[in-house]
Amino acid sequence: MAVHPVLAAVTRRVVERSAGPRGAYLNRIREARSQGPVRGGMGCANLAHGFAACGVQDKLWLRGDVTPNIAIVSAYNDMLSAHQPLQDYPEILKTAIRAGGGTAQFAGGVPAMCDGITQGRAGMELSLFSRDVVAMATAVALSHDMFDGALLLGVCDKIVPGLVIGALSFGHLPAILVPAGPMASGLPNGEKAKVRKRFAAGEIGREQLLAAEAASYHSPGTCTFYGTANSNQLLMEVMGLHLPGASFVPPGTKLRDGLTEAAGRRILKITDLGEGYTPIGEMLDERAFVNGIVALLATGGSTNHTLHLVAMAAAAGIELTWDDFDELSKATPLLTRLYPNGTADVNHFHAAGGTAFLIGELIDAGLLHEDARTVGGDTLAAYRNVPEVAGGKVAWREAPGESGDTEVLRPAADPFDTHGGLHTVRGNLGRAVVKVSAVRPEHRTIEAPARVFDSQEALQDAFAAGELDRDVVAVVRNQGPRANGMPELHRLTPPLSVLQDRGHRVALVTDGRMSGASGAVPAAIHVSPEAAAGGPLARVRDGDVVRLDADAGVLEVLVSAEEFAAREPAEGPSDQTYGTGRELFQAFRQVVGPAERGAGVFSA
Repeated sequence: MAVHPVLAAVTRRVVERSAGPRGAYLNRIREARSQGPVRGGMGCANLAHGFAACGVQDKLWLRGDVTPNIAIVSAYNDMLSAHQPLQDYPEILKTAIRAGGGTAQFAGGVPAMCDGITQGRAGMELSLFSRDVVAMATAVALSHDMFDGALLLGVCDKIVPGLVIGALSFGHLPAILVPAGPMASGLPNGEKAKVRKRFAAGEIGREQLLAAEAASYHSPGTCTFYGTANSNQLLMEVMGLHLPGASFVPPGTKLRDGLTEAAGRRILKITDLGEGYTPIGEMLDERAFVNGIVALLATGGSTNHTLHLVAMAAAAGIELTWDDFDELSKATPLLTRLYPNGTADVNHFHAAGGTAFLIGELIDAGLLHEDARTVGGDTLAAYRNVPEVAGGKVAWREAPGESGDTEVLRPAADPFDTHGGLHTVRGNLGRAVVKVSAVRPEHRTIEAPARVFDSQEALQDAFAAGELDRDVVAVVRNQGPRANGMPELHRLTPPLSVLQDRGHRVALVTDGRMSGASGAVPAAIHVSPEAAAGGPLARVRDGDVVRLDADAGVLEVLVSAEEFAAREPAEGPSDQTYGTGRELFQAFRQVVGPAERGAGVFSA
């Protein structure tokens, strides 16, 4: 199947734009490979420290340099449902690797934050920065030079991108992401959203709200809505870092355990001591990242990945821009309806054909680079197959050729929409991202007076006081990475949705994040440059008319250029730097790069 001309053109530009840094990166990792298994050249004391706690057989193998040794890096903790199943993975993996003639060591743990727990609280201001902490912790785990490959255990929002960024700093090593899978479907997401809106409107109390939330988030596994965590899983599979079909198999099942064992067996084969050397730094090339963008767009995935994909690519010497997302979005059909862009969850998506059907449709439409390298086979074609347990082990078979539920997952010839779920907007307020897949066409354009806030609490107070019961563009500024770490602003969804349901024209404009769970209210997010870095949001005043046209790509304040330029930027709040550990991240806030470059501290 010929590659779609837009896919080819965008990929070509990414290659040309990235030639210098990508070439330098590849030279570095190839030089690292030339040193061979580094532990073979270690001093005796160094090596003895590295295997002192191992069993007899592992010690014998580690004394030499012909047996692959695999690092296990995990985001396990037993507070977070998505990561609790990872508790048993190290022993499962070690057993599979020993049976395959290799050794494995638990190299280190990385932190795992939950946006669901920290939502609307001060701890959320550490959330995005935790991605870079995870990257650094991954690098620390791999820095002992004992390893020939890595198994990365993580699922949710910042954890997976952080693991990938960290692994890319050891790009001469192969790496496989090992997921945990989603929890069983609980209270339908649409019903949960209705309860939240009723609580925001004052119609029900806390106990009713808590009962609904507990019925939705109820067991081990990833939350089932299609937010950043599950977007992570889908992207890792399409980019070739999961085994085929691994993303959405539930925890605690024979197939889940079988896939975990298979990851242990597979990593041995793709080390430099195996038969199919596949280093992560070479595997994650321009084709892989463009494939990731297309998969995000085709499924209406989390806008957080307009940050994370850019940051991960930069770690491999590849420069992605929001223009790449925008151009690909115009050529990518929307093939799924998953909450918040529909009523179904990822379990319904998986049952309807899941990643195998999606990948097959996009390949046949010329919208994925089928020849991209993967950990599961020579090319992405292997990901058209689905896993099953046969004879006590995982085997792969050809996926059904039709969707099992066209209300959830459609073929490329009959999409839900002819374009993807993300648009870029720009104007005299800067550039921003809008997730349109859940926004009705009649709501995508709004021109209304602004009400300016410097915190989400201030907006909620104004809503409770009845001050927003009109057409309004809510401008929530000083929420960018430099100001306060760029927290998620999902607590604003219910009140703004209530206003829209009342018939008002409503939109949100912010330099903060409103990502995976964003819904039907149009939101121009990640506004760059942010207010705290001198961005134009700092000059917006209450009553200014703001125009947002998500379809035409417009974000502007209707004030004369002369008047707007003459205004003094408003100062942001001064109480956002202490408490809940925020003071420890002052250095991050000072050096963090803009949202358009991934909002990271490594590529500022």
